[in-house]
Amino acid sequence: MSLGDDHHSSGDYGGTGGTRLRLPEEDGGPRRGGHSSSRSLVTVVGVVVLLIAAIAFANRGGDGSASAEGGDGDKPKTSATAPTGTRPVQSGFAHDEQGAQSAAANYAVALGSDGMFDKARRHEIVQAIADPGWADRLQSGFDADYSEAFLKKIGLDKNGKAPSGVTFVNRTLPAGTKVAAFSNSAATVDVWCNGLFGLTGEKTTNPVTNSWFTVTMKLSWDGSDWKITETSQKNGPTPVPGDNPVSGADEMSKAVQEFGGFTYAR
Repeated sequence: MSLGDDHHSSGDYGGTGGTRLRLPEEDGGPRRGGHSSSRSLVTVVGVVVLLIAAIAFANRGGDGSASAEGGDGDKPKTSATAPTGTRPVQSGFAHDEQGAQSAAANYAVALGSDGMFDKARRHEIVQAIADPGWADRLQSGFDADYSEAFLKKIGLDKNGKAPSGVTFVNRTLPAGTKVAAFSNSAATVDVWCNGLFGLTGEKTTNPVTNSWFTVTMKLSWDGSDWKITETSQKNGPTPVPGDNPVSGADEMSKAVQEFGGFTYAR
């Protein structure tokens, strides 16, 4: 499903090609990433919500985050949610192509998280990552996307909560980034993502599924950090599914509860 016009990127991979991304913790404010309108499946004022799987379900009718404290040297402590690799900077993203890619990947993770289904948390996320000149427009677009009718259609209550005994899953997992355009004041970055969406439980009609999509983020430099001005997305690239057997509801529910999401991915 394509939401709005497909974006054809140009330009080469930016930075060193390494992988280093982090999400700020709760006290520092989230930095996060992209979504689409559940009402019309077209871009609304440049806002595309990361809900490809959710919208597909709706149309067919059907955090604490762990901080990566440094141990010996730059190696983070090991835990279910601990990221690996070099510990990233703790405030702001670098003013270069590498920093723009890290910002875009982080923003994709956040705007594609279950936190967006809670109004208060959604407002915190958007206000933290949006360019001030675009914040109100982005916020109104996201609020329209997460209407009570839409939440009900995908099996959640008006506050974005799952029924008792059921776990709601919505995670976006960046697989790679590419710089399409870059200057000192602005950047356009494509983020290739895999997403998990659905409800765990024996009686759910919306089991957890995965999808592949590419989010395009336009960013502006505010003097100290990269901020979002616009987002859009398209389907794929999608790999051929493997031969792995589908897990049962109990196994999937246990996995979701035991394996926490990453605090940073690039």
